[in-house]
Amino acid sequence: MTASLLSTIHSPADLQSLGDIQLLQLAEEMREELLRVLSIRPAHFASNLGVIELCLALHLTFDFSHDRLIWDTGHQIYPHKLITGRYDRFETMRTKGGLMGYPNPHESPYDLFMTGHAGCSISCALGLKVGDELLAKARRSEAREGEAWEGEAPAEPSTRGSAGASPSRSPERHSVAVIGDGALPSGIVFEALNNTGGLNKNLLVILNDNEMSICPRVGALARCLDRARLTNFYQGSKRHLYNLLSKIPVVGGQMSALLDQLRDSMKAFFTGGMLFEELGFRYFGPIDGHDLPTLRRWLRDLKNQQGPILLHVLTRKGQGVPDASKDPVTFHTPPVIERVGEGRAILSLKKGGSKAYTDAASGAIYKVMEEDKRVAVMTAAMCQGNKLEKVRSDFPDRFFDTGICESHAVAFAAGLAKAGMRPIADIYSTFLQRSFDQIFQEVALQGLPVTFCLDRAGLTGPDGPTHHGVFDTTYLRLFPNFVVMAPGDELDMAPMLRFALSHNGPASMRYPKANLERVERQPAPLELGQAEVLEWGDDVCLVAYGTLLSNCFKAADRLRGEGLSVGVINARFAKPIDRTTLLKAVDQVSLVVTVEEGTLEGGFGSALLEAANAAGLDTRNIVRLGVPDRFVEHAERGELLADLGLDVNGICTAVRRALGRSRENAEAEACGNSRR
Repeated sequence: MTASLLSTIHSPADLQSLGDIQLLQLAEEMREELLRVLSIRPAHFASNLGVIELCLALHLTFDFSHDRLIWDTGHQIYPHKLITGRYDRFETMRTKGGLMGYPNPHESPYDLFMTGHAGCSISCALGLKVGDELLAKARRSEAREGEAWEGEAPAEPSTRGSAGASPSRSPERHSVAVIGDGALPSGIVFEALNNTGGLNKNLLVILNDNEMSICPRVGALARCLDRARLTNFYQGSKRHLYNLLSKIPVVGGQMSALLDQLRDSMKAFFTGGMLFEELGFRYFGPIDGHDLPTLRRWLRDLKNQQGPILLHVLTRKGQGVPDASKDPVTFHTPPVIERVGEGRAILSLKKGGSKAYTDAASGAIYKVMEEDKRVAVMTAAMCQGNKLEKVRSDFPDRFFDTGICESHAVAFAAGLAKAGMRPIADIYSTFLQRSFDQIFQEVALQGLPVTFCLDRAGLTGPDGPTHHGVFDTTYLRLFPNFVVMAPGDELDMAPMLRFALSHNGPASMRYPKANLERVERQPAPLELGQAEVLEWGDDVCLVAYGTLLSNCFKAADRLRGEGLSVGVINARFAKPIDRTTLLKAVDQVSLVVTVEEGTLEGGFGSALLEAANAAGLDTRNIVRLGVPDRFVEHAERGELLADLGLDVNGICTAVRRALGRSRENAEAEACGNSRR
């Protein structure tokens, strides 16, 4: 199918000239474009297939060059990008210098926030709504007083090439948040719902219910939404139900209370929406999220309703592609696909054969759970991402998926530890940030033995700045009583997990989204706060914190070929740091280079500088390599490591540059002394 319609859509205003049949064709072309891109590189897939009609309906009903739209989490942003002027660059998705796989205000003013963590859309949309109202009120006040308003109006998206008119623009700026059922249990969602209901602001929340997070949703709220999925019965009975309830007479005494209770109970049973109504929202739905005319009709009806409104929309992940709808977990972000059947009937996944650090972590977790019944593991809606499916199936009573609720997961782990268990919180580095206060209050302050496995620590490649796990070393080493570790390679993985579980206090280990690497050696036993010296050198010492150890080992070999005496140390610990070994290197070796796949601000290199300063050592021979003080864009991990000077070439270049400066300084000092 050629993109005959899609190629003509340069802004959402162009949608207005299309008839119903053309809109259906456009939806099909959008699905074809998603398939085309996925045949080139891995990309978010099933979630985007599921929101195409919803995306079109929203842009047909609202004018988001004026109104506000926030897509929660953001990995379902692809259809929105296709119709907001980015079709001609769509095949650059998730490539270096290309489109980001999440909303990105630098790409388009239609993207208001760079959203990559779930649950925040309602809060942001409420803030936009209140801010717009306050600024509009201030402008009116200034206008009445005859003074010019000095505040800048928000930038309006371009309507380049618009063939049709946008939806009629009202003085009010509508605010819309689209949130998935998987994100709904997040604590911040209920904080936002509670605040919105209390403020009674005009806010439209679209609950995109596809019975999934990345993995199937979990918890009591899932059962509440399942009750609301009595779609056919409820939709056909809604008007009659409300007519019936309105005819119940109001009488006094106990009968009045009984009838009120009956009215609420019937409404809760039939709709599943009583929870939202109690929080101050008017609940509508559920409706079919793939029926474009119905979606448009509902959105038109609700657009100018007053107060907080929640529209419950039922969608299917992978809609329109049978393989993806049957297995939305695998097709969330599948590897590159190829079509081996007619049309979309059969897709083949191209799978790589290399084992990753996540495989090593999950295998080690499984082994310790076999051996010790005190060990339990929890994840925050990332069972597949953390490769814990076998743990879930074989140890169901000690596996806990808390949903997208990292704060709860950490506090829950603290409770398990206090009871005498040895819990493992297996959570992506970027998502563990959401539980910062619980790490502090419930774990570190109590000194409880919770083990944190930080998956996706470091540069996560095409997922970009929302997902790079580069801050964990800094934010974890702040806490007293906390052991902060990073394995150097595959050989460190299982011993480090066992060490963490045997330690009588909180401990973390970080590892990247990368294939396993191994530095061949007889590993030194893992002891608290002790680094592993692979080789000592007089000219240069490369100190690797984490799995860039292999790059340091290769760089050392190359530099030795240039006549340098180069040592390599596997730091293993950022807290407590190995003061004996590392300060000896600072004191005795001409150049010490720390290498880490994390932020330089407060990272491992900073820890070494602090220790050397406290010991009264000259730190001018310390060079730190890591992630600089900026947000790193998306690209393949190898490309990012090269850009940041963390690959073998970059490490060698840094050493040569530092030694060159040292020689220049020494020569200049010698020259100055001779003149005296």
